[in-house]
Amino acid sequence: MKEDKIYIIGAGLSGLVAALELEKAGFSPIILEASDRVGGRMKTDEVEGFLLDHGFQVLNTAYPEAKRYLDFQALNLKTFDPGAVIMDGNESYIITDPLRNPLKVMGMAFSKVGTLLDKIKMFSLTQELKKKTFEEIFETPSIPTHQYLKKYGFSDQIITNFFNPFFRGIFLEKHLNTSSRMFEYVFKMFSIGHAAIPAKGMGEVAEMLRRQLSTTQIFFISPVEEVQGDKILLKNGDELHADRIIIAVQPDKIMKQLQGQFASPRKVTNLYFSLQKSFLARPMIGLLPHGKLVNNLVFMDDVSDAYSQNGRALLSVTVLENELDDKELIQQVQNELEEVSGVKSEYFKFVHLYHIPYALPVLDDLKYSIPISECQITDQVYLAGDYLLNGSINAAMRSGRIAAESIIHSYMPTH
Repeated sequence: MKEDKIYIIGAGLSGLVAALELEKAGFSPIILEASDRVGGRMKTDEVEGFLLDHGFQVLNTAYPEAKRYLDFQALNLKTFDPGAVIMDGNESYIITDPLRNPLKVMGMAFSKVGTLLDKIKMFSLTQELKKKTFEEIFETPSIPTHQYLKKYGFSDQIITNFFNPFFRGIFLEKHLNTSSRMFEYVFKMFSIGHAAIPAKGMGEVAEMLRRQLSTTQIFFISPVEEVQGDKILLKNGDELHADRIIIAVQPDKIMKQLQGQFASPRKVTNLYFSLQKSFLARPMIGLLPHGKLVNNLVFMDDVSDAYSQNGRALLSVTVLENELDDKELIQQVQNELEEVSGVKSEYFKFVHLYHIPYALPVLDDLKYSIPISECQITDQVYLAGDYLLNGSINAAMRSGRIAAESIIHSYMPTH
């Protein structure tokens, strides 16, 4: 049975973790990856002396699955300062630690962002969520996040100035319609863990998983056309027979019977500019509560200096839905950057742009975990991916582990 052919489609985090767990059980899986490297949505490119992540992403150090599979010290994690720089028109102010230590937040800056009551409510929410288990959070009745914040009693001021831009950048949607379960989960993670990036880019996370594999074969540039029963049809016309298959990509793309079962994913545009020096000058995220296009920005080399090898500052800008063509988008973002920073738009030298059509899954029923039986959809086919649980690095890894456990279980003798 250990010689059985187990194929994993997709070398993203869920596919790599599935392979790791199968190896531990004595199997030698085969990964088919459409692109030229591991990582899925988590990749880092080298361009003009910069490291560019595909979309602004962070690793939260409190994620249980990340702790299980990653060596944070070897990744040389660089952490963001908790809090944010609020950039509102010509004015900018820093709020430190609003999620981790609300009652110690600096008075003056916070009063522009929210009220004393907001500070107390933030503290009480932090304490409540620290006591709640992950399972309890995902069993709580779900309402849209914007309703949850109002219901909890937060002022319009703090919702507009902090919660909206901060969580829009995480949920990748403008109206905070995302489930309150996800809000509670993320709020808890940020209040107990740190937002961090590996010194040499988010692509290092997937590379670390790949380096732990020993008997798994990975075939790159091997896009799959379709899965039919126990057969995998490759786009080059080859046909493979499999004893078990884990689909660790969006399954409706390769299984005809699943078409129409998934909501369109959230997309995002990530632009990079270089500048002579950072105007934030600290490892913090900049939030634009009234940004026309820009939701948030960060100078990546303020967090890890390895992101720039050429002496210039590297600015990552996140833009949510927009209908502009690339040239117009770049110009308008440069103009908006001038408005908030006072630095002339032409000094923001455009480096690169990523359109990320699948940035996050859109889910109605968010979960923290599922039983191993729920990821099996036919005798041979198993699913893995964050869309089974919730849109997070933790969920991607966990779903890969669950799929592998389900296959391992399928080989156990039944009594």
